[in-house]
Amino acid sequence: MTFLTIGHRGVMGVEPENTLRSYLRAERCGMDVIALDLRLSKDGALVAVHDPEVDRTTDGSGAVADLTVAELRELDAGQGERVPVLEEVLDAVRVPVQALVGDVATATALAALILRHDLTSRIEVASAQDAVLAETARLVPGVRTVLYAASPGGEAGSVVDRASAVGAATVAVDVHRLSLETVDSAHAAGLRVTGLAVDTLDLLRLARALGLDGAVTDFPEIRSTGRFTA
Repeated sequence: MTFLTIGHRGVMGVEPENTLRSYLRAERCGMDVIALDLRLSKDGALVAVHDPEVDRTTDGSGAVADLTVAELRELDAGQGERVPVLEEVLDAVRVPVQALVGDVATATALAALILRHDLTSRIEVASAQDAVLAETARLVPGVRTVLYAASPGGEAGSVVDRASAVGAATVAVDVHRLSLETVDSAHAAGLRVTGLAVDTLDLLRLARALGLDGAVTDFPEIRSTGRFTA
């Protein structure tokens, strides 16, 4: 299988995270997938913001859920970039998108957009919440989902059991906490495994040594280096 390089919030190590500038650079650098975070604005739009509040990533303040799209668009998200809505991202880049969502309401809105525009083959839905992935699978039959797990859990089979229970195709785990046992268990269950965040050459070598199917990274260099790292 191809080793996938997944651009984390675009290439947030060198560009403002979750901005069109970051996503476009990720695509230009050859990232196979762009991972982004989605939240609902006050007026129900799917906006690309990681935190519950805009304070860290923009020059504004307050909760995303308390701001309308128009208000969010007034904020500087870094280097003059604006907070994008998902439709803008899909128009700007052509690579597949991995959309990370944290609650059922956001997942429901995303599912409606996927169905409305027939985007099942283009968008995969990721979450650390089992219920979010289960509901997404129910709303959009055939959608690809990714279970994010900071740690694989006590036993190697823990994250595998969780992913299998909600029909996820992939598990994404902190590369520092992955073991060959967990990777082998996931592969035996038919799951793909990606490591995060793979931001150094040493971690890339570890990802390849573990037999991972891909790496989530903040830096474009990992993409070019990854093709030559055994």
